[in-house]
Order: sequence, then C-alpha cells, then structure tokens
Amino acid sequence: MPYSYYQLVRFSAFVCFSFLAYQANTKENKTEAFIYLALALLFQPFFKIALGRTIWNVVDVIVGIWLVLSVLFKPKDKSIE
Repeated sequence: MPYSYYQLVRFSAFVCFSFLAYQANTKENKTEAFIYLALALLFQPFFKIALGRTIWNVVDVIVGIWLVLSVLFKPKDKSIE
C-alpha cells in the first residue's frame, strides 16, 4: 500500500481514539479514557513512533482484538431504562 494510506489510517485512528477517550471521560470511566488516550498518542500521525514492522503488527492485532471484544462485551447502560 502507498504511504499515504498508512497516514490516513493513523489519522483516522487518532481521531477515533481521541473521541472514544472523550466519551469515556464524560462517563467518568478513567481507566478506559486512559487506554484510549494512550492509543490515540500511539497512533497519532504527527510524530512517527518507530517500533519496527513486527512489533507494529503485534500491536495492531492486539488493539484490533481488544476493540472487537470491547464492542461485543460492552456492559449495558442502565440509565436508558
């Protein structure tokens, strides 16, 4: 893939993780907000973090699995009822 694709993915991830951190913070879930903020900083497009291809692949897989599991096993919000 061209390098611009990876820049777009990093920028999109930064925006999404920043938004999720904000949402978690407004719900006063400090642990989740910290995790999303750390991921936003890890994937931010402004200063490249050189981890090497192998480590980035592992990080991508772990983050992907964690995101899928967090969506599937999200506790229901009782304030809706």
